[in-house]
Amino acid sequence: MLVVEDDAALASMLTELLEGEGYAVVAVHDGQRALHEGLSRRFDVLLLDRGLPAIEGLDVLGRLRAKGVTTPALILSALSNPADRVEGLDRGAEDYLGKPFDIDELLARLRSLVRRHTAVSDTVKIPGGVLESTSRTVMLDAGPVVVLSERECELLLHLGRSPRQIFARDALVHHVFTEADDDGIVDTYVHYLRKKLGRACVQTVRGVGYRLGPLR
Repeated sequence: MLVVEDDAALASMLTELLEGEGYAVVAVHDGQRALHEGLSRRFDVLLLDRGLPAIEGLDVLGRLRAKGVTTPALILSALSNPADRVEGLDRGAEDYLGKPFDIDELLARLRSLVRRHTAVSDTVKIPGGVLESTSRTVMLDAGPVVVLSERECELLLHLGRSPRQIFARDALVHHVFTEADDDGIVDTYVHYLRKKLGRACVQTVRGVGYRLGPLR
């Protein structure tokens, strides 16, 4: 979970609370850092304040959405009148909770967002077919069902969850190949995927990294 809160005491309290609930938390305190983390890592849910230094919270969310990041977001803000909530939801948030807030309500809302995100993420559209992550199979638009290895599936799923985002090799190592110490492993598994699904499934962005191939 990415927690974005400029009040250091509240950020610390939220981190301790959420880690106690079993979440792995990355906490940042300004909009610029939030944008960087949101673009370079995959999270199950975003918890965003609005009145942030550098970039306002809704602007952060808008930029993430423009880059294809679909991670569900809950806005947690003192700006909580009906017009504020409507603006937050219209700008791409899935939920909005005003400050001060009830801890049990916050946790329940976050659990709901995580459940919805996990359910949606089981099936991902890819070039020429659909990835079913639970069974690690790709149902091609024309042709047989292709079975992937666990790592092939994890890599394709990670790319497919943010289809317009470009991932550097080291970011893919961090999220998919956590025990590896050489980012050459990413090239190897991209080769495996292309061999099974065709070169169009993963696009090389020269000098940057990889992204999902263009969807038809």
